[in-house]
Amino acid sequence: MNCFLLILPILGWNIGLTTRLPEAFQQEIFWRNISPFLTYGENGSRSIVLALTLLMPLTISTKTQKAGVFLYLGGIAIYFTSWFVLIYFPDSEWSNSLAGFMAPAYTPFFWLMGIGLIGDSFYFNLPCKRLYFIVTSIIFLMFHNIHTITIYYETH
Repeated sequence: MNCFLLILPILGWNIGLTTRLPEAFQQEIFWRNISPFLTYGENGSRSIVLALTLLMPLTISTKTQKAGVFLYLGGIAIYFTSWFVLIYFPDSEWSNSLAGFMAPAYTPFFWLMGIGLIGDSFYFNLPCKRLYFIVTSIIFLMFHNIHTITIYYETH
């Protein structure tokens, strides 16, 4: 087992519900007029994050890993809630605010950091193991949040 298993609920959620998000989140709008630098940075760092989870064994035995599970589960709850509000209350003040619109872009920080705490090693010997995943996740989130801010200002 590896930490990619922790990504599966997120992938399932995203695949199953993306089309239910407001129009600004639909592919034809969300990816329109995005610079190649931002597109490649976001997709490239996302791919590396996913690949790293495949290389991280899934074990939960240390206090840090157990704390990571709580952070991961809490992060998923916050992330799913951010989508729920946008789907079911798209005209609310929250959904139309910058913070509400961007919530699905910044709330992954919590579940990604949870995975970073859970995955304390790779299948091969590499120093500073957590650091690679955490730094790559932060880079992905920077690109993803800049992308989402761009779309917010284009559509609101």
